[in-house]
Amino acid sequence: MARASEVISLTFPMYTPTASTSDAGLTIVTQKIPHAAMPVAVANAHFTMQYIWNNGVDEGKNLYVRIPPSNNPVTDVTSTDLTCNVNGLSGSTVSTLSISSGATITFEWHQHDQRTGEDPISAGHKGPVMVYVAKAPSTAASFNGQGAVWTKIYESGLLNSTTWATDVVNANQGKHSVKLPTSLPAGEYLLRAEIIALHVASSYPGAQFYIGCAQVKITSGGSANPPKVALPGAYSPSDPGITINIYNNLQSYTAPGPAVWSG
Repeated sequence: MARASEVISLTFPMYTPTASTSDAGLTIVTQKIPHAAMPVAVANAHFTMQYIWNNGVDEGKNLYVRIPPSNNPVTDVTSTDLTCNVNGLSGSTVSTLSISSGATITFEWHQHDQRTGEDPISAGHKGPVMVYVAKAPSTAASFNGQGAVWTKIYESGLLNSTTWATDVVNANQGKHSVKLPTSLPAGEYLLRAEIIALHVASSYPGAQFYIGCAQVKITSGGSANPPKVALPGAYSPSDPGITINIYNNLQSYTAPGPAVWSG
């Protein structure tokens, strides 16, 4: 699937002009030009995280979520947009959801601004699914997520030679879930869900990063101090999980970033 800015041109054999004579004796020259020979703009099939679920309860559309201005992906791994998507460094207008220690949080993605019968994400967008968590020094709403504050708590990539984590998300109506480690201390957090689409990732920038951040407050918890990385910072354009040809009989895949912390 092409990106939004891409145009696909299809080449067809040349057609020989045909001459005919009208009733008035004029010679008319015509040439057949197929419509498909014209450049075809491809629908972008991009998507956003629109819902979170708390222990199986749907918390509502775009509630507790930092909403980006469009469904376009981030492609620059050095940009601060990699943190929580475009315009995602502040959540001052977003409410924060209170959750229990060890809650199961489900993230739900869709192409358009609603739940429809279409694939939640385009079937051609293949790649890994990850979840990070970052503890806010004060409130989640005022936390910009900069610096080495992010801990990876979930990752799923290439499940077999034909099935990606994104295929599972589609089969589950756009949803994937993570159980938060009970050892996370009480406090306010950003939960960062990420899907990387690798269908045009054979050169950089090509990989498409779809990111959604939710604001939560863990009401009780443990005392763990998990390993942390910066986003941006943990990813490099040369990472084998970012610049990769997934159509070359791929048998294994290494997602970018740190290892998953299990708590």
